[in-house]
Amino acid sequence: MAKAVRKKKSPARSKPSRPSRARYSPRALYLRLRRWVLRGVLGGVAFLLALILLYSVVNPPITHTIWAEKRRLGDVDREWVPIEQISPNLARSVVAAEDARFCEHWGFDVNAIRNALESGANRGASTITQQVVKNVFLWQGRSWFRKALETFITPVVEATWSKKRIVEVYLNVAEMGEGVFGADAAARHYFGVGADKLSPQQAALIAALLPNPKERSAANPGNFMRKRARQIMDGAATIERDGRSACFEH
Repeated sequence: MAKAVRKKKSPARSKPSRPSRARYSPRALYLRLRRWVLRGVLGGVAFLLALILLYSVVNPPITHTIWAEKRRLGDVDREWVPIEQISPNLARSVVAAEDARFCEHWGFDVNAIRNALESGANRGASTITQQVVKNVFLWQGRSWFRKALETFITPVVEATWSKKRIVEVYLNVAEMGEGVFGADAAARHYFGVGADKLSPQQAALIAALLPNPKERSAANPGNFMRKRARQIMDGAATIERDGRSACFEH
C-alpha cells in the first residue's frame, strides 16, 4: 500500500512590522517639524549673511522697489556709477538731509530715535544704513516683521561694509523721482548733466526730493523745496567743515 505523501508545510511568512506608534506621536512630529524649521531658519540666515558679504564688493543688480516700479511703469531710468564719479556735493547733501550723524553712529542714531519718540514724529530716526538695508535686502512697508529684519541686518551691514560703500549703494538705489533711481539718473533727468557735474545747489535740490520723490521736482521746485535746499546746502557745508563727511569721502 502506497504511503501517503505528506505535504511540506511552507515556512510561515513573517508579517511586516508595523511602524512604532511613537514615531508618529504628536511629540515626535513636533520635534521633527521643529528640526526642519530650525534648519530653514539657519539656512536663511546663512544665505542672508553671504548676500551681505557679497554686496560689500558686488553691486546689487536690482532691488524690490526698482523691480516693482519697473513692472508698474514698464521701465525705469537707472545707471550705476561708482562714488568716485558722483559729485561730493551730492553725497554731503544727502547725508546732511537724511542722516547728519552718519559718520558717528553704528547704524542706529539713538539721539534721533529719542527725539522722534519725544516729538511723536513719524520720520527722522531712520539712518542711511537702515534705508540701504530696506532698499537692498527688504521691501517697503511698516510691518513689525520687516522692522525686526531691518534691526537685525543693519548692524551686520555696518560691521562688514565701509561707510563709503554704504553711501555709494544708497546713492545708486534711492528713488529720486518716478521711475528715476540713483544719482546719475537723477542728475541727467533734472539738470541734463552727469552725477559728477552737480553743483552744490543742484545737489541740494535732489536731496530735498527725499522722502517724497514722486511728489516733488528738483527741476521745478516750489517755495518749500527752495527753502529746504538752502537748509541742506548749509548742512552740507557744515558737515564738511567739522569733519562729519570724512568717513565717506576718503
